[in-house]
Amino acid sequence: MDEQVQIGTESAAASPPPPAIVAAPWRDSLGRATILLVDHVELNRQLIKGILKAGPYRLLEARSQEEAFRILDQETVDLIISEWIVSDWSGRPNSGLEFCRKIKSNRRTHLIPILIVTSVQGIENEVAGLESGADEFLVKPLQPAVLRTRIRTMLRNKRVVDSLEEAETILFALAQTIEQRDKWTGNHCQRLAALSVALGSALGLPEEDLLALHRGGYLHDIGKIAVPDAILFKQGELTQEEWVIMRSHTWKGEEICRPMRSLRPVLPIIRNHHERWDGSGYPDGLKGEDIPLLARILQLADIFDALTSQRSYKAAYTVDEAIAQLRREAELGWRDPELVSVFCEVVRLPSLQWKLGVLPPEPGLPPETPELAAMRESLLRMSQQLLK
Repeated sequence: MDEQVQIGTESAAASPPPPAIVAAPWRDSLGRATILLVDHVELNRQLIKGILKAGPYRLLEARSQEEAFRILDQETVDLIISEWIVSDWSGRPNSGLEFCRKIKSNRRTHLIPILIVTSVQGIENEVAGLESGADEFLVKPLQPAVLRTRIRTMLRNKRVVDSLEEAETILFALAQTIEQRDKWTGNHCQRLAALSVALGSALGLPEEDLLALHRGGYLHDIGKIAVPDAILFKQGELTQEEWVIMRSHTWKGEEICRPMRSLRPVLPIIRNHHERWDGSGYPDGLKGEDIPLLARILQLADIFDALTSQRSYKAAYTVDEAIAQLRREAELGWRDPELVSVFCEVVRLPSLQWKLGVLPPEPGLPPETPELAAMRESLLRMSQQLLK
């Protein structure tokens, strides 16, 4: 369970592949999609409503950016149709391009497709609209057949994105069932994500790497869903055969997440977070800089959290004791010495507040809904039955 237990690099024994997740048959029907019309001119909104009135759509209207954002806070929207000019709260004309940028910079709304309509001619305007984050661009006068076709295409693409998001959500729920199998690791994934992102931020890593670290905090041990509880929670030392099964969680976790293109940056974390700086880790025996940086970062967070958390077999270390242990492991050649030095400074920062049990808000995950909680509990029961 913890990185403290040091083991060799033998290959994992062959085991039956995990059952495939079969997607529901594709249906071309778009259902009753919700479309938000953003335009301060009522006549423009009425025109689009007239074109779409025969379609299976639920139409919402906003006369300003502020009104649009209020609706987005309260409603699940599948598509936004915005005029080139969108008024602000005072009714003054404002750029719809800035509105697009705000939508696309918000993690909760950035996947909503945006169609900009305008009477402004010119290829440079279309380029500016697409660069602002808009997904499609139509110049007036609007052709009803063209508008309806563009909308159907955009909604069909949105349906694909939604299905991928749902699959990703299931993986995160599955990862949390693994954590819940061990009563001693409460909130381990959340702390790991926070610590990893804190170290990544201190190193000046780009946002995409920070997101990968955050996701890696939750998904790094997802392969343990295939490890029986008798091995995962065994009191005392594991046999050689049991270690082979335990080590296999790295490459099995990678296999589980590999089909998700959005999780591709997380795969090195999942596979290589048990490597050692001197090459004696597993599963690939990577050495030094060959170990992916994000895997090295999460590894330190994993070790630190394991040391400072109470377990059935040990008391929690103090911060100073955990730092001393990390420095010893760096001297032994197990950890990246420069990264350890930076990490030891980061965990002392008062802003991290981990000593009080207060963690930074999770930037990549929405609040847990009752449906997600029920799904996670169902997955937990399922995994316990499968591994009996």
